[in-house]
Amino acid sequence: MALGKDYATQECSIARALEVVGERWTLLVIRDALYGVRRYNDFLVHLGIPRAVLASRLQSLTAEGILEKRRYQQSPPRDEYVITERGMALWPTLRSLGRWGRENIDGSLLREFRHADCGTELGPYGECPACGTVVPVPDVLMVPGPDLLDRDPADPVSRALLKPKRLLEPVVTEPV
Repeated sequence: MALGKDYATQECSIARALEVVGERWTLLVIRDALYGVRRYNDFLVHLGIPRAVLASRLQSLTAEGILEKRRYQQSPPRDEYVITERGMALWPTLRSLGRWGRENIDGSLLREFRHADCGTELGPYGECPACGTVVPVPDVLMVPGPDLLDRDPADPVSRALLKPKRLLEPVVTEPV
């Protein structure tokens, strides 16, 4: 018996959220958008995702208002995908899911998330223990963690993410 494509019979906010972000690859596309990935090819090489799947995910995330498609070049026409406020609202979910994976699956600290203003590692709910505030997404500094094994990755996005950077700042890639 084939699995259904939706949760139409579920009266549940989680089921409704999964209708939008529950397909394979979708949360990783959103994660990368939070990390500052904006260009189609950068998503493609960083995620290793099939082209048709990436195009479909970007289209659905744009239709849902999680990403916004913006033209950055006229000739030839090229667009980038910028995360919206609605997409940024998924940061606590992604942070919690990553933390759960670290604590319950492999224990690896691949990335640290710090308050850019004071350098303190964020607490479990995105709060700064030193400042006593929830840190807004643009004020989160992402730093490679001690368990990140590949310090010379092949793809340019992974190389760019080896340096500390604030979330949402566009990833600047260098040619291989």
